Amino acid sequence: MKNLKLHTSNTLDIYSASMESEIEVPFISGGISAGFPSPAMDFAELSIDLNKYLIKHESSTFLGRVKGESMKDANINDGDILIIDKGLEPCNGKIAVCFIDGEFTVKRIKTDKKSMWLVAENEKYKPIIVSEENNFIIWGIVTFIIKKI
Repeated sequence: MKNLKLHTSNTLDIYSASMESEIEVPFISGGISAGFPSPAMDFAELSIDLNKYLIKHESSTFLGRVKGESMKDANINDGDILIIDKGLEPCNGKIAVCFIDGEFTVKRIKTDKKSMWLVAENEKYKPIIVSEENNFIIWGIVTFIIKKI
């Protein structure tokens, strides 16, 4: 089954997540040196199923394609794909996909005893304070970012 497009907006396209197929790729379990090269080693070729690694809760996980640069300083850029889990509890400091006043947006959640803000990770964008007047829900928590380099 293909991932189905569920919603499109100026800031995010949202798709269903499907685990009907396995996506196994070779995996070097011992790690790859990001410093000095390590000596060649014998290793048994392992594989990892990307669906099982990236999606913990199939029924509450969705994919979203980012539109815009409001989260660029969190390394979330235009065109990146977000893995979004609606089953996770939102908490201070997490990056979330939120629905506010008819639009989806991805922002960092900041809270204190009295207030909640949706904070962009780009100085060009001001924080959004969430009030009782807003039509607002935290739709899901971002768990992974898939990007082309």
